[in-house]
Amino acid sequence: MVELLLDARAELGESPRWSASEQCVYWVDIGTNALHRYDPATGQNAARIFDQPVACVAPRITGGLVLGMRDGVALLDSWDSAPRAFGPAFLADRPDYRCNDACTDAQGRWWLGSVDEAKATYDAALYCIAADGSVTRMLGGMTTCNGAAFSPDGRTFYHADTPTHVIRAFDFDPQTANLGEPRLFHQFVHGTGRPDGAAVDAEGCLWSALFDGGRVVRLSPAGELLATIDLPVSRPTMIGFGGEEGRTAFVTSARKGLSADQLERQPHAGGLFTFRVDVPGLIAPPFAG
Repeated sequence: MVELLLDARAELGESPRWSASEQCVYWVDIGTNALHRYDPATGQNAARIFDQPVACVAPRITGGLVLGMRDGVALLDSWDSAPRAFGPAFLADRPDYRCNDACTDAQGRWWLGSVDEAKATYDAALYCIAADGSVTRMLGGMTTCNGAAFSPDGRTFYHADTPTHVIRAFDFDPQTANLGEPRLFHQFVHGTGRPDGAAVDAEGCLWSALFDGGRVVRLSPAGELLATIDLPVSRPTMIGFGGEEGRTAFVTSARKGLSADQLERQPHAGGLFTFRVDVPGLIAPPFAG
């Protein structure tokens, strides 16, 4: 059963990431430049506001957090510390672009996508951020690079260019970080929701949040639809796992772009939702930087 965990009213909630050391879930609201930290044990939510959008977050192996900002990557050494730039500001000269979705691989590299908010040049890309802050452009030619996730054995990489309604899969070499040729993993019917943020469970099934689809779905390793979880909001944005044994799903959502009538019918749009799963979800490894 889906429960409303936090009536956050986020403009564009994203990136629910579990911190095993803190037993809390971090998430962001891109629309208000906010980083949030929710403690399920107490029900308390703390927030920090930055001077530019923060699009994604992940714990670091040394403590603190890594953040995908508008123009590049920043580090937080602690919750109260000032963010410090990490590596090149690779989107600084592209005002219509910002960082978007991200995930870490088993080696601690951060796979970070960008988005073309103007929907004009279609050059959003996937970047690999190494522990030393170096940035490698891996894929391009997209509008909204989204849904990054790795299979349990680390040898398959998933991602979506959201407007295409397609999730693609790539063979992945964990040692060299090389991606193979893309293949179709799942094609969603246009008008039924677009694949946004994703996560993988212990059986290798991919969970995808369907923006404007009002649901999250579980897909087999072969891309077959196994389960659908309906939500009381139309714009779920990302799913992540955490809690005891990884059996708690956290789902962010958005209210940005909804009409007054839609918001009246969806009073908890922008909320943080949760439900229990039978198969544990994989908790993303920390960033090595």
